[in-house]
Amino acid sequence: MEAAVKEEISVEDEAVDKNIFRDCNNIAFYRRQKQWLSKKSTYQALLDSVTTDEDSTRFQIINEASKVPLLAEICGIEGNIFRLKINEETPLKPRFEVPDVLTSKPSTVRLISCSGDTGSLILADGKGDLKCHVTANPFKVDLVSEEEVVISINSLGQLYFEHLQILHKQRAAKENEEEASVDTSQENQEDLGLWEEKFGKFVDIKANGPSSIGLDFSLHGFEHLYGIPQHAESHQLKNTGDGDAYRLYNLDVYGYQIYDKMGIYGSVPYLLAHKLGRTIGIFWLNASETLVEINTEPAVEYTLTQMGPVAAKQKVRSRTHVHWMSESGIIDVFLLTGPTPSDVFKQYSHLTGTQAMPPLFSLGYHQCRWNYEDEQDVKAVDAGFDEHDIPYDAMWLDIEHTEGKRYFTWDKNRFPNPERMQELLRSKKRKLVVISDPHIKIDPDYSVYVKAKDQGFFVKNQEGEDFEGVCWPGLSSYLDFTNPKVREWYSSLFAFPVYQGSTDILFLWNDMNEPSVFRGPEQTMQKNAIHHGNWEHRELHNIYGFYHQMATAEGLIQRSKGKERPFVLTRSFFAGSQKYGAVWTGDNTAEWSNLKISIPMLLTLSITGISFCGADIGGFIGNPETELLVRWYQAGAYQPFFRGHATMNTKRREPWLFGEEYTRLIREAIRERYGLLPYWYSLFYHAHVASQPVMRPLWVEFPDELKTFDMEDEYMLGSALLVHPVTEPKATAVDVFLPGSNEVWYDYKTFAHWEGGCTVKIPVALDTIPVFQRGGSVIPIKTTVGKSTGWMTESSYGLRVALSTKASSVGELYLDDGHSFQYLHQKQFLHRKFSFCSSVLINSSADQRGHYPSKCVVEQILVLGFRKEPSSVTTHSSDGKDQPVAFTYCTKTSTLSLEKLSLNIATDWEVRII
Repeated sequence: MEAAVKEEISVEDEAVDKNIFRDCNNIAFYRRQKQWLSKKSTYQALLDSVTTDEDSTRFQIINEASKVPLLAEICGIEGNIFRLKINEETPLKPRFEVPDVLTSKPSTVRLISCSGDTGSLILADGKGDLKCHVTANPFKVDLVSEEEVVISINSLGQLYFEHLQILHKQRAAKENEEEASVDTSQENQEDLGLWEEKFGKFVDIKANGPSSIGLDFSLHGFEHLYGIPQHAESHQLKNTGDGDAYRLYNLDVYGYQIYDKMGIYGSVPYLLAHKLGRTIGIFWLNASETLVEINTEPAVEYTLTQMGPVAAKQKVRSRTHVHWMSESGIIDVFLLTGPTPSDVFKQYSHLTGTQAMPPLFSLGYHQCRWNYEDEQDVKAVDAGFDEHDIPYDAMWLDIEHTEGKRYFTWDKNRFPNPERMQELLRSKKRKLVVISDPHIKIDPDYSVYVKAKDQGFFVKNQEGEDFEGVCWPGLSSYLDFTNPKVREWYSSLFAFPVYQGSTDILFLWNDMNEPSVFRGPEQTMQKNAIHHGNWEHRELHNIYGFYHQMATAEGLIQRSKGKERPFVLTRSFFAGSQKYGAVWTGDNTAEWSNLKISIPMLLTLSITGISFCGADIGGFIGNPETELLVRWYQAGAYQPFFRGHATMNTKRREPWLFGEEYTRLIREAIRERYGLLPYWYSLFYHAHVASQPVMRPLWVEFPDELKTFDMEDEYMLGSALLVHPVTEPKATAVDVFLPGSNEVWYDYKTFAHWEGGCTVKIPVALDTIPVFQRGGSVIPIKTTVGKSTGWMTESSYGLRVALSTKASSVGELYLDDGHSFQYLHQKQFLHRKFSFCSSVLINSSADQRGHYPSKCVVEQILVLGFRKEPSSVTTHSSDGKDQPVAFTYCTKTSTLSLEKLSLNIATDWEVRII
């Protein structure tokens, strides 16, 4: 089998072969829906069937051709959310409904039935400002806010529902002809893929026949849509044409093409739409293969027929149609009505959970490659960082650290003493991250395999035997993480007595969990493989990696008896994956275009709930030119997950291998990241408790500024920093848009300032990354940088106070022990608020519940935009003492600098400037 694996590696080293993967026209359910919809067969709601209870309103929907009833259910959910479910009223067997993604059963709001005419039903929430207007014939739902239609459902008549059938082809063909109104004559059956679907050498046999669903949504007044990761595409979603749709189907695509709508590693079936005055979201809860078509109709103005002396003009609002199609399951969709971006983020996290609070070390720099060779290699690389004064927090080991790709083992020759290696890292206050993939080598001498097989923990094939496929170890079986017992067992493997050689500084990386199956259809698992509950893989494909990361995170929590936060990076993900850790953009390429596309990819992940995201620094595939590597470090330092990584046949690229000048540039970028860690950590706390993305597109912070709606080459970190990475070779200047006509922006390094609402040309050298602090913000920093985050716990703070046009500022700092759940269980945290007004800077508590015994002090304060030199500066502490402060003032940059302070971060105090 080793030869087979080598063959796979050689295949993987080539660029992506698009022939391996399907486009829309190769997907049978897409062709069927298109053909059926061309016939305009309509559904109507039977409003005499309406029943209402505390939770929901139900009624039948029937198709004029098939006469087979569907059951629709509408419910209101706390926080201005509406849920629509459509299922078969009496399916032959239950249809798959996605479990475990929603954090709990959503709290419903009773909908009140208002008066409607005989052909309609009006449902309102308790406040009455949001209404669902159901029209009977043809069936349509309008979501109305303040008497304006915001979203229409099925206004294009694209509701589509294929009913489960008994496994008898002749009868099934007859029934399908009647029920789905498609041509199922013998010559057309294969083309429509009703019972069998062929792609290349693979045949997908469908035990229940066709079972796809679809529905359209019209978004009134909206032209800007975002979301549905993961695609190597622009941040703003593009219009699709026939045979062109965004595909949500988790796949191992090595060296993926950019500006392409093909599915790659993860899927979040959730999009947002934004216009002046309103943001909304659509969350389509379905884990089967899903396609999304988008078509925007811009606003038009036309003249009515002349009546009298004046011609009347009428404007038709723009609208965007979104057509969702899934291979199976039910229609289960949540409409998030905003109205602000912040509201939509909270509504989505109310359903799927917020970003897990990461351990502090994971916000530092991570060093990885496939593969660090042995313990000596690890020791040498670790020493290299110290020798060159470059901080880092985690060393990573890829698949070669194991004994023949058997996870939870160590190669006895390369890594004979893993505990000693970890103790070396621990002495530097650093961590180790190792890989654990879902495929398990078929080997009767491998205890993990034997135990999983004995307990029936593998995915099955159609014959009921363990599914077998080729991956890195050769012939492998795949753990069925959809089974709670498998997850519980897998979690137990991380216990220290079980995972020999592991310690409490070892954390995890889940890869290949789409799942990747070499030589499988599209390099993944056959859709008719069988999971727990007798569900076919087609029903839940996109959620497989979600369950893998869930089980891994739970294992790390359990090994510490619930005390320590986990860190788990996953390649495959779904809605809700943010609850379990971090995500990265997979096997990117060492090209400028890949650096550039990483920004919109990460922005899209961020607004769809996954704040902890990043792209491999330098590009995983290929050898980056030195300028590109430096620019990627500079960009990555200002993105949430910060890891250097490279594939096995690339040249080594540790930061000190490119000459002294380039080492200095990379060192500066990494050290800038570490200096800003207090700000990063505070942003992640907000993502955790208040659902606000860490990395934000400009339109989120400036929702009323049209120019920001399609910008993706710059972004905000929180609300205070604007970052514009340099993504072009040999750049000498970049055009930076500074939004907000009432804003003032300060260059983070030079302190030069500009008024907002304009584009400025910023000169750049290779040591420049354009970063700007927003006037009105206070950013906490660390004044000294250590070897890792662990070395900086007691180091002092600085505050960067950037004054607004009104000479005021606000900011905050969140602080806890950085690793445990004590912040949650024992309220062991500090949350401080900084405010500057009328020349007084105040440090006060932002959350009285928190307590944490920090002895750290604020050592320096920098005030940007202070217009005149003060005559004196004093500090006033809570014990009533006043102390004079030495200061320097730069007239040229209007900057006031206070040094050698000793103000405890945890106590109340004031700084008064006269």
